[in-house]
Amino acid sequence: MISNNAKKQIDSWITKYPQGKQSSAVMEALKAVQAENNNQLSHDLIQAVADYLDMPGIAAAEVATFYENYNHQPVGKHIIRFCHNISCMLNGADDLILHLEAKLGVKTGQITKDGLISVKKVECLGACVGAPMFQIGDQYYENLTTDKIDEIVDGLK
Repeated sequence: MISNNAKKQIDSWITKYPQGKQSSAVMEALKAVQAENNNQLSHDLIQAVADYLDMPGIAAAEVATFYENYNHQPVGKHIIRFCHNISCMLNGADDLILHLEAKLGVKTGQITKDGLISVKKVECLGACVGAPMFQIGDQYYENLTTDKIDEIVDGLK
């Protein structure tokens, strides 16, 4: 279930940890496997990662379900992870999320009809100084306004 390419990525992470501590690479292993499987993880994929890292399946599942960057249901090509922690909330995140939902015609947790974008509310993304903010892929977008959101979303393909 794990491609040779993903195994190479995982193996490079395993080398960063002491002998016998390969389970420390679980987050990057889950990330690599998710990237090759329509950006989502099934129970079987999580178990395959656990088996590859020689760790209990429940331990890998705990990581995969604790962190919000792992997806367990279908998502769009672009996932907008909108920070909904205190700094972002105090700076207008709730109104901006409503604007984004209206613009896209979806609610948080849904995918646009064209399959391009899904929206998730997440806890702190660690960019409080730039609140309100969201993340798309590895890119942070800070100090959001409705105009900035429109420009960013209109540029997604």
